[in-house]
Amino acid sequence: MRRIVIAAMAAAVSIPTVAFAADPIQDTIKARQGYYKLIGANMGILAGMAKGEVDYDSDAAQVAADNIVTLTTYNLGHLFIPGTSNADAEGTRALPAIWEDFPGVAAKGKAFKEAAMAMQAVAGAGQGEMAGALGTLGGTCKGCHTDYRAK
Repeated sequence: MRRIVIAAMAAAVSIPTVAFAADPIQDTIKARQGYYKLIGANMGILAGMAKGEVDYDSDAAQVAADNIVTLTTYNLGHLFIPGTSNADAEGTRALPAIWEDFPGVAAKGKAFKEAAMAMQAVAGAGQGEMAGALGTLGGTCKGCHTDYRAK
């Protein structure tokens, strides 16, 4: 009986692993999209405050900016494996240009990180300061989207 329980537990634990590894291309695409959704969620908090759609809250603005900076420290290499562009797979807007221009992608990533750090420095200082930094930060997002993401 004990062997059956152990075998059942081992099977139950291995099912998620097998399911996750079933399609590494789609899993990578979904993970990459999840990463950018985290950035977008935090940008949305800041944008809502900058536009006056949400009352400015210095603590919430600071947390959102801190979260974005934290996300800039994440190593994205495994999220950009070959075969995950929109020319290779369904469900992604990542253009092949990403894999053709890694130095350009890296430069845009550096600009995003610098703008995120500038946002972090002023996010809690007031709506005007935060909104000004958000314009720069959003511009770095747009620059990457323009060159490396399909509409």
